[in-house]
Amino acid sequence: MRGRRSLEPEHKLNEKITAAEVRLVGENIEQGVYTRAEALRMAQDLELDLIEISGNAVPPVCRIYDYRKFLYDQKKKMKEIKAKQTNVTTKEIRFGPNTDDHDFDFKLKHAKAFLQEGAKVRAYVHFKGRSIVYKDRGEILLTRFIQELMEYGLPEQMPKLDGKRMFIIINPKKK
Repeated sequence: MRGRRSLEPEHKLNEKITAAEVRLVGENIEQGVYTRAEALRMAQDLELDLIEISGNAVPPVCRIYDYRKFLYDQKKKMKEIKAKQTNVTTKEIRFGPNTDDHDFDFKLKHAKAFLQEGAKVRAYVHFKGRSIVYKDRGEILLTRFIQELMEYGLPEQMPKLDGKRMFIIINPKKK
């Protein structure tokens, strides 16, 4: 069944509409509430389809329009909406509580690149075994990381300890 189009339309059309009265909207018609038979006759006179747009409304909202063109317009709108969406990715950077300056600078350079691309950065210090007693070192490291990245992004919150990890999330600055 994959790859085939559904034979069943996703909207009720013409005779499939069961409501006794419908509210008509659209161009080239007098908008208002009509009986189903009257709305169908109007659609046939214009050689178009009666399409139920909102079946939950009382009375259901219908439109007199060419169904194929209606589907085309809907697909076009969905494509525009999808194109306008921005997909935010989150990049992770891991530190140890005893991270050296060279490693810090290397990871800082990567974080700057991620923020300039528009991605969020989630930086964390992972404490192994007994290194959890150096929580203050982790907090100092992450605070320094935030200060270095201030011109590229803003933190969501201050460093927070979650289990064996202390983390921060940095959002990129809007351009």
